[in-house]
Amino acid sequence: MSYTFTLDGKVIPFADGQTIIQAASAAGVFIPHLCYHPEFKPHGSCKLCTVRVNGRHTASCTMRASAGMVVESETEEINAERRALTQMLFVEGNHFCPSCEQSGNCQLQATAYHLGMMSPHYDHFFPNRPVDASHPEVLLEFNRCILCSLCVRASRDVDGKNVFALSGRGIKTHLIVNAKSGAAGRYGLRAG
Repeated sequence: MSYTFTLDGKVIPFADGQTIIQAASAAGVFIPHLCYHPEFKPHGSCKLCTVRVNGRHTASCTMRASAGMVVESETEEINAERRALTQMLFVEGNHFCPSCEQSGNCQLQATAYHLGMMSPHYDHFFPNRPVDASHPEVLLEFNRCILCSLCVRASRDVDGKNVFALSGRGIKTHLIVNAKSGAAGRYGLRAG
């Protein structure tokens, strides 16, 4: 059985159990996101995929589509919120796109362009985030990490190896190599 909802005035078909972002993606409609990946269980942590459904804000990666719902994504208000979140990610890290080896193949950069982010807007923090090479097989580049947890979920859910984990709370949250030695976590590195 086929159902539909509207997204920014466009009719979007969906299958039973699909989330808004899954249905939109299948219909060729892009909803900005950073922590969502179609192979993983929805996480809802980045908040960039937030949409308005029947007047209420919700994460499109976790909200199941239902027949007749009215979804707004590309509004100035929602994109301004997305732009502010993206600008904060740029200034709280050391993201210098022109010198980055991933330039042109980066979800954060693509999202910034999609949202029309032409300047950082806020003052850069320039945090001291040394590269962590303490683990013999893994190099952690904290200057590129936005704590989306995609590497954590890929290692856990796809590979079944649990190589990475997030440690700490709030501004002290950081990525670690999930090992008995706590190799990456023992230096108290902060991600924000």
